Amino acid sequence: MTLRVEPYQGAPAEWDAFVRQQPGWTHFHGYRWKPLIERVFGHECLYLAASEATGSLAGVLPLVRIKSLLFGHYLVSMPFLNYGGPLGSETAVQALTDHATGLARTWRVKLLELRSRVPLPVPLPASHRKITVVLDLPDDVEHLLKRLGSKLRSQIKRPQKEGMTVRFGADQVEPFFRVFARNMRDLGTPTQPLRLFRDLADTFGDDVWFGCAYHGEVPVAGGAGFHWNSEFEMTWASSLRSYTRMAPNMLLYWAFLERAVHERVRIFNFGRCTPGSSTHRFKLQWGSRDEPLWWYQQSAGGGESATPAPDQGVYAAAARVWKALPVPLATALGPRIVRGIP
Repeated sequence: MTLRVEPYQGAPAEWDAFVRQQPGWTHFHGYRWKPLIERVFGHECLYLAASEATGSLAGVLPLVRIKSLLFGHYLVSMPFLNYGGPLGSETAVQALTDHATGLARTWRVKLLELRSRVPLPVPLPASHRKITVVLDLPDDVEHLLKRLGSKLRSQIKRPQKEGMTVRFGADQVEPFFRVFARNMRDLGTPTQPLRLFRDLADTFGDDVWFGCAYHGEVPVAGGAGFHWNSEFEMTWASSLRSYTRMAPNMLLYWAFLERAVHERVRIFNFGRCTPGSSTHRFKLQWGSRDEPLWWYQQSAGGGESATPAPDQGVYAAAARVWKALPVPLATALGPRIVRGIP
């Protein structure tokens, strides 16, 4: 069977209906990400479709082209996120991947990266430099709390004894961002723009959760993530270092877990991390398990095997300088830099 691969011209609803029928689909395969990325970052989005002779969809691939004078030229599905890659029949996945690799060669991109949730029947090598951590959720909060163990329960109670509370809602976007931007500065990493999170809330509504832990009226930890199918992923989370003693991140994660159980979510996804890192250990303490990421890659001339990371290699020195910047300056400059780091 010969398939035709070309930019998708159909209705967004048709794309989304097809996506939801495929194994390994995620929130980040949805069509609404295309105008959002174009609007917020100005990147070219090449949403490809593999169609049968009848015109029926056989596969789709959301692909984003990122060109930066500082970092280089990349094709990624999906940038800034953990999942993407082609969906559909085996033949369609192969045809879409072949088309993407052809574009990468023609444009001489540094790296093509297809961030799949599941193994794909394609000839590209897969990177497992990052993993995700997931927790299977019970039907009720009491059962979950018992599973955590006494030590973890005491760590959750500590910020509660300090009077901390957690609030959810679209009105938490700005408080979340204040915590997030400061934490990114402290890590030496450029922050995403506030506009991204505002647009996420406006575009996805109840599918995106924003929550903040407060000490009095001061937001001291914040998280944001996506609910799809029977899963929730905590995509971004931060806390203020000056409040570390009170462990606000423990209460924050517990509040998100509690909400997930109440909303009948079956899998809590803690998001990606580096194996063996402190972040990895934090996520495992909740009784969760590792899940491999299948990031398929084609690099120009056997060169780069990863997208740029601001805390590694030649960028490490810049990260040390970034930590010394005033927070308002780092928050203003960060989005101009991070748009080129997929």
